[in-house]
Amino acid sequence: MSVQLKNQYTLEEYFELERTSEERWEYSNGEVFCMSGVSRNHGEIETNLISTLNVQLRQRGCRVYPANIRVKVPVAPPYRYPDLTALCDDPVFEQIGGVDTLTNPTVIVEVLSPSTEAYDRGDKFTNYKSIPSLREYLLVAQHRPHVTHYVREGTEQWKYEELNELSSELVLPSIDCVFALSEVYLNIEFEPWTHPPSEQR
Repeated sequence: MSVQLKNQYTLEEYFELERTSEERWEYSNGEVFCMSGVSRNHGEIETNLISTLNVQLRQRGCRVYPANIRVKVPVAPPYRYPDLTALCDDPVFEQIGGVDTLTNPTVIVEVLSPSTEAYDRGDKFTNYKSIPSLREYLLVAQHRPHVTHYVREGTEQWKYEELNELSSELVLPSIDCVFALSEVYLNIEFEPWTHPPSEQR
């Protein structure tokens, strides 16, 4: 469907755009941003994560949701579209603007892109921290094996680790899952590594 975008939207106009468009849109301070369309590596990584988590979770009544599931973010209304969410509690949905919105994710995953990495690591993570149920946040790079893993340890405290080897094991304690980065990056073609200009000979 063709969409004629405006410079500024009210929340009511944004909700109408969401209901009538085939794309996914996020709203921030009157602006809307299209969340559809990803690179091949991005799509492969999302698929690998969903498959890997489902193998371990499906017999335990847990849920793994793809990027088209809206998540309520209290400090950044009305909602956001993480690349992947997971939880082992009963999912709780709220109707916001006429659409179902998940309110209690336990794990949120974002696959990093050059245009969004700073936002995903900064303001978006700050906003996600306002979700009371959130216990873990994963940032997954596309261009090389690299995962940043945050685990909530208190109301305002988060522990983090970085994994850089395909043989490294990622442990998600909040949903009791363990898997190697090689499963996350299955069939991914990494960009050739080059020295920064100052190091090139």
